[in-house]
Amino acid sequence: MATKKVSAVIKLQCPAGAATPAPPIGPALGPHGVSAPKFVQEFNDRTKNMEKGLVIPVVITVYQDKSYTFILKTPPAAVLIKKACKLDKGSGNPLRDKVATLSAKDLEEIAKTKMPDINANDIEAAKKIIAGTARSMGVEVEQ
Repeated sequence: MATKKVSAVIKLQCPAGAATPAPPIGPALGPHGVSAPKFVQEFNDRTKNMEKGLVIPVVITVYQDKSYTFILKTPPAAVLIKKACKLDKGSGNPLRDKVATLSAKDLEEIAKTKMPDINANDIEAAKKIIAGTARSMGVEVEQ
């Protein structure tokens, strides 16, 4: 079997189990000849067991014959931190205004969740990366 030629790689962030062909998905896939409703159905099927509405990054590889494959990534660290602290959004001024405190246990849970997609060799390095993201959102991290 000959390898298929890749014509595009599209990166999107879609809500788990609740994606629709409306923007940004439709306009991102349309120019590459990918059926947005078909992709949305497959994406929603694959994410139906995840928490509804949780933002899931997806990397779609489109081939020249208009077929495609996609890989689901772990949710962004900021989304997981907001969920753990029950926040709507981070601080407007993270240096001055602290909006929440992330427990050491939650920090470790998020680091374990992100481990497959994070550029870290061990859980301690991953925790430092997540802690940095939390600080930039105005969330204090327990030691």
